[in-house]
Amino acid sequence: MLEQPAESLTTVPSESGAAEHRTHGLPEENSPSTDTEKNLAEVLAGVVRVEQVPVDGNFFDDLGANSLVMAQFCARVRKRPDLPSVSIKDIYRCPTIRSLAAAVTDTGAGIAGGSGAEAAPAPVGSPDTAPSDAVTPSVTPVGTLQYTLCGALQLLILLGYPSLAAVLAAHGYAWISEGSGAVDVYLRSVVFGGIVFVGVCAFPIVAKWVLVGRWKESEFPVWGLTYLRFWIVKVLLHANPMVLFAGNPLYVLYLRALGARIGPGVTILSRHVPVCTDLLTIGAGTVIRKDAFLLCYRAHAGRIQTGPVALGRNVFVGEKAVLDIATSMGDGAQLGHTSSLHRGQAVPGDQRWHGSPAQRTELDYVRVPPARCGTLRRAGFGLATAGQLFLLTMPLSVGGLYLLLTGTPALGDRPGPGAAGLASSGLYADALVLSCVLFFGLVVAGLVVLFTVPRLQNLLVKPGRTYPLYGLHYSTHRLVARITNVKFFTWLFGDSSCIVHYLRGLGYHLTPVEQTGSNFGTEVKHETPYLCSVGTGTMVADGLSIVNADFSSTSFRVSRASIGRNNFLGNHIAYPSGAKTGDNCLLATKVMVPLDGEVREGVGLLGSPCFEIPRSVERDQRFDHMRTGAELRRNLAAKNRYNGRTMALFLLVRWFFFFVLTVFALADVALYGSIGYAAVAVFLVFTLVFTPLYFIAVERALVAFRGLRPRLCSIYDPYFWWHERLWKVPDQYLATFNGTPFKNVIWRLLGVRIGSRVFDDGCHLSERMLTTIGSGCTLNAGSRIQCHSQEDGTFKSDRSTIGDGSTLGVGALVHYGVTMGDGSVLAPDSFLMKGEEVPRHARWGGNPATETSGAPGRPRTATTTATTAGETAW
Repeated sequence: MLEQPAESLTTVPSESGAAEHRTHGLPEENSPSTDTEKNLAEVLAGVVRVEQVPVDGNFFDDLGANSLVMAQFCARVRKRPDLPSVSIKDIYRCPTIRSLAAAVTDTGAGIAGGSGAEAAPAPVGSPDTAPSDAVTPSVTPVGTLQYTLCGALQLLILLGYPSLAAVLAAHGYAWISEGSGAVDVYLRSVVFGGIVFVGVCAFPIVAKWVLVGRWKESEFPVWGLTYLRFWIVKVLLHANPMVLFAGNPLYVLYLRALGARIGPGVTILSRHVPVCTDLLTIGAGTVIRKDAFLLCYRAHAGRIQTGPVALGRNVFVGEKAVLDIATSMGDGAQLGHTSSLHRGQAVPGDQRWHGSPAQRTELDYVRVPPARCGTLRRAGFGLATAGQLFLLTMPLSVGGLYLLLTGTPALGDRPGPGAAGLASSGLYADALVLSCVLFFGLVVAGLVVLFTVPRLQNLLVKPGRTYPLYGLHYSTHRLVARITNVKFFTWLFGDSSCIVHYLRGLGYHLTPVEQTGSNFGTEVKHETPYLCSVGTGTMVADGLSIVNADFSSTSFRVSRASIGRNNFLGNHIAYPSGAKTGDNCLLATKVMVPLDGEVREGVGLLGSPCFEIPRSVERDQRFDHMRTGAELRRNLAAKNRYNGRTMALFLLVRWFFFFVLTVFALADVALYGSIGYAAVAVFLVFTLVFTPLYFIAVERALVAFRGLRPRLCSIYDPYFWWHERLWKVPDQYLATFNGTPFKNVIWRLLGVRIGSRVFDDGCHLSERMLTTIGSGCTLNAGSRIQCHSQEDGTFKSDRSTIGDGSTLGVGALVHYGVTMGDGSVLAPDSFLMKGEEVPRHARWGGNPATETSGAPGRPRTATTTATTAGETAW
């Protein structure tokens, strides 16, 4: 059982009494008239803790319930053999006992299309299940010896590869130091920088062909030797600097060198690198937007499954889309933003699909006309990029570091390791000065550059005008987007009053601002900040991506994206320009923002594709008195003072980390004359080990080595301010240990209750101490377990438990108060809402997630559409 807070999240507070008063002595017309109504009313009365409920009473408006309470109602209904299963989506579409009972009686099991709505047809090419996969396979136990051996070999590679690179870099700097004069040093930097870049980019390609050869559709257990080869290739691909060239024709050439079959005129903006590239087929003229996943592999029940992804000609894949293995799209097909194709789904040619899992739509996501952009233009852009890289970027980077090392006072005169020089005050004084100048100097200089340089560059790109790709305007747009999306500053200023001033400085239109102290979270990004408008009184949680640029295979266009007044935006939303939402809307976590139909106002939107829900419920208004008048001014002033200390701590923690590394770097230079290249390798090994230990210690110190507890409070409660502080602790270092046993060790040190042999390929846990993960679980790349929500100034958190042997799909999100039973599966890109209870060995999927038929197995065969896409891709 989940531990409940003092203010329980599972009951309706003061509203329960009102509900009991309203339901006492029900009139005949509000009494159950069928067995189904009677049984549903009995279950609901037990959940909301009243004697009776009116069958025509609205769950939210009349009974004061909310999505968490109704999720528990759904869970109890699923446990009743005399009642058909219902989902949270059914609840919103049929918000009374009478309408719900009528719908489930008509369908026999759940509601296909909702009350008063036409049922959606079954998608063509929807995932099928082979008979052998009717039951979700259990995780095969892995022996301690095999698990330990795999981890030991991974550790050797994590330490060995950087050490080898360090030795080669030391050779190069020694050669550069022999140069005479600035011109000679520059020329040597050009040669050395070019060799390093080509070598670093080519090594993963060579390693892939040597270790794997051609990827084939297969399945193998994690922690074995086959998995080790897979992991080595994956790590090298992710560490390759070519990832930074997404959106450049050079990136397409790189994927082709890895074995991908990619036709001409393809534009790939996503930095999620495909790993099993031989299984990737992309037809000519296809566009893949940023943050899209098409990895050609997935982890399931302790095994890696590789499979094809086939995209035909002129295909469009939207923002934050997820393509599972064994999926395909025919020529001219489209997949919308915040959408996914589950295993076995095939989109026929010229059809448009969206949603998770995707279904048919008539909405056109390609909203910019084509422009002249031929092979010569693409080739010229690639050559210009290479020239800039080899003649400017690399020499400045290599030569600048060389001048920094050689220009540090008295480094060449440091005593050897046997002397007292390593403990001398001079070493620490140099490190103190150098780290302060570099760290705080870069912070100040970075802000100056962010507020000035992109504004000048932006003058070249006019909103509403169509430009061809791979030209001056395209380069300028990409540079503006890259510079203004620096995560350090949104992390520093987010969840405080300062974020409003920072975003306004970047170019956001936020006037007039209704300051709350939490107007934006720590993660917000955009295509261009100068075309982002946010209305008064709107609050935004983490993960907002404002999509105010449209792309085709030959052109792009920027346009304004406007968010209305008094909105609340949940986590991980892609908000496009032209969105059909107005004022006073609640956009739920991972919602697909509508681009068609009438403008929605005064409603909530949930799901992908979205549907309407209540804007708010009574319970969410319990802290409204703290958000107005003199009390708001007092609360906001107190929060600002606390957040100011948090930002100072944020800078201090990162500066001290940089200072320690600077000390060891300078000591390393002093030791170089005695122990040679080994000194550089020792520094890199120290960095790899010290980084996680340092930030683990920081996080544990912030919580005073105590555990988090579920809470329900206002954003003006000091507890919430303290909780916000934990979100400021860096966790990027965790990506280094994805797919290794060391990730589990780090999670345990951070307070996660985690079992043995968990395979974590890149899961994010926002509240480590509220998360429980059972033994043998499989957590895919991009998955999240988020044990909190912040809605309209109210903060809620609770524990979430993932049972033994469970699997979270690529890009899936688990909310707070959730329990997943042993061996259960959550499909890719799914959103498992707060309070849900997934039975043992069940498969759930969708946004919001509901129980699905069958289990995640193989599709029946390669569909006709998949074959066609593969054959016509060229």
